[in-house]
Amino acid sequence: MIQITTEAVRSEHDLLGDSNVPANAYYGIQTQRACLNFDLSGIPLHHFPELVVAISMVKSACAGANRSLGLLDDDRYHAIIDAVAEIKQGHFHDQFIVDMIQGGAGTSTNMNANEVIANIALEKLGYEKGEYQHLHPNNHVNMSQSTNDAYPTAVRLAILLKHGDLVTALASLRDAFKAKSVEFADIIKMGRTQLQDAVPMTLGQEFQSFASTLTEDIDRIAGLSELLKEVNLGGTAIGTGINTDPEYAAMAVKNLSNISGFQLIPACDLVEASSDMGAFVLFSSMLKRLAIKLSKISNDLRLLSMGPRCGLNEINLPPQQPGSSIMPGKINPVIPEAVSQVAYQVIGNDMAITMAAEAGQLQLNAMEPLIAYNVLESMRMLKQAMDMLTTRCVIGITANKEHCQQLVDQSIGVITAVVPYIGYDNASRIAKTALATGRGVLDLIRDEQLMSEDDINEVLKPANMIRPQARRIKR
Repeated sequence: MIQITTEAVRSEHDLLGDSNVPANAYYGIQTQRACLNFDLSGIPLHHFPELVVAISMVKSACAGANRSLGLLDDDRYHAIIDAVAEIKQGHFHDQFIVDMIQGGAGTSTNMNANEVIANIALEKLGYEKGEYQHLHPNNHVNMSQSTNDAYPTAVRLAILLKHGDLVTALASLRDAFKAKSVEFADIIKMGRTQLQDAVPMTLGQEFQSFASTLTEDIDRIAGLSELLKEVNLGGTAIGTGINTDPEYAAMAVKNLSNISGFQLIPACDLVEASSDMGAFVLFSSMLKRLAIKLSKISNDLRLLSMGPRCGLNEINLPPQQPGSSIMPGKINPVIPEAVSQVAYQVIGNDMAITMAAEAGQLQLNAMEPLIAYNVLESMRMLKQAMDMLTTRCVIGITANKEHCQQLVDQSIGVITAVVPYIGYDNASRIAKTALATGRGVLDLIRDEQLMSEDDINEVLKPANMIRPQARRIKR
């Protein structure tokens, strides 16, 4: 966070009186007060560039509507538009310094943006920072707006801007698992339920299941993001649209759609939309679902690679770092472990979002800054975790084909494949004997001549055990 200094200052005035602001700062007095009040998460607004860009786009869209309505003159309009253009290019982001968690329902964020844009625009008009009589943060940059419609709209837009990165990371991870499913298509192994041997499958089928479950979430995340395209811009303080022209809301939303590239729509009930956090709750729940899936997959990778000498050891995860300060030669599954920890954090974020959404009262939810912070942070962490899992783990996984086959040969689980041919009672008895004696189930079937050798070979062909087959042998 930028340090407040008393060297080279300018004096600004607000409701509470006068205060000095660093002379070189593009933020103003209200931003400075917010920084002194809210030193909470240590995460400033510029930690999320998409939020800075989104709120700047909102200001540009509103300025355009006000100009079209004759409320904002051309010089001020162009100065504001030019200031926003610089912010969109990545300039001045270090001036967005307010903590993400703040009281005031986002007012500090909104004023941080208003002040920065105003001071950039003032310089473009040939004035000094802080000469607000020429272009004012509230009167001009915030014209026809309230924090209560500008901030929620910006948060929704920020999520939409970040959504593409999340989906790209998810699709890359899905594709990595799909590639491994093809590579491992002919490797027979034991499937397991409740951590016990079940029936044979291929390692390719197992990795394809990882790809399939992630594909589902690509579609659902895209679908839920559509809910965020409904915005309350134009509702101002509580959704009644006070201090706006009747044509303003539709014009501002249309402008923002053109600027952002997203087809945004005005909420049908702006009063309801000003307090409702339902879209955020649903979207966060989807992020939680993805997190749960990623942790489950990570746990499976850890189990499948456990050992290597005294565990399942069906796959090898690429080694990334020494695993112990005391045990030489030990390599830990650090990448899947880290993914699970990210998942737990996302699950916790979702709970915080749930509580914050419930805490709204009457015509506003003052807890929206916490919702914004946690949704954006969950998206950021999930994207980073999936990129890490893809590049530093999945693409380097190898299989221990012979060992997988040995485990199948030694397993009691193959008895399931012969149940239709020797009956459940015979199969149960054979399985019990095999467990008690350590002998193989196929040897016991041969001893009792329950099936011919040709029938055994036919039934236990790998291709016949991993998918439905028409029964060719009758009891």
